[in-house]
Amino acid sequence: MQIDNVTAKQLINLQQNATVQDKNDLIQDILSAQTSGSDFGGLLKQIMTTSELSSDNQVISSNAGVSWDDGLLWQQLGVVSKDNLSVSESKGHSGKSLSTDYNDLIQQASQQYGISESLIKAVIDTESSFNPQVVSSAGAKGLMQLMDGTAAGLGVSDSFDPAENIDAGTRYLSYQLKRFNGEENVALAAYNAGPGRIQRLGISTDQELMNRLDSLPLETRNYITKVQNARTKYEG
Repeated sequence: MQIDNVTAKQLINLQQNATVQDKNDLIQDILSAQTSGSDFGGLLKQIMTTSELSSDNQVISSNAGVSWDDGLLWQQLGVVSKDNLSVSESKGHSGKSLSTDYNDLIQQASQQYGISESLIKAVIDTESSFNPQVVSSAGAKGLMQLMDGTAAGLGVSDSFDPAENIDAGTRYLSYQLKRFNGEENVALAAYNAGPGRIQRLGISTDQELMNRLDSLPLETRNYITKVQNARTKYEG
């Protein structure tokens, strides 16, 4: 697929303002457009006019003199190779719409810490879209977006190593589930916003969380919804 420079610059402008999850959604749409022969420029224009995106990623600058082909497109979107993505033929939730390169590591962590594989995958999906090299503007790193202090406390030496990141991220999530007696949404809120913040708000159950949603940061509210929505893709 060849992309004209004007469209490519629009794509990079969108990428600069996209979250990891929004970026993945964009990638999914691009791949679907390639498969069906749809007009990429038209698709991009539609996405740009209907999306409200916020940035939590490093900015990649465009080069107006480049001939934009597949390889450069995926690099600018922060994906090492489009071959790392397994996209279903339809836009429905098939349960296999993302890479499963880390299935063995996820299964191992699931068994070790007693957390369902679907939940682990949903957190990774939401946090990094299965890109092990992602670094957020806040400094969170890797597949499950570990902050350096958290990673150090969990004995992680390399947050970009998928095995270490998945093990530590799942272990940290298991701590939150134990802390809040298995209340999943509260545990997810703690994973995102920090357990201390949730405890200071006096929230300990999912029902209390629902009753006090307005007291949570918007990012955390959106995070819980995104994880639960993503989880439906990996269940069944």
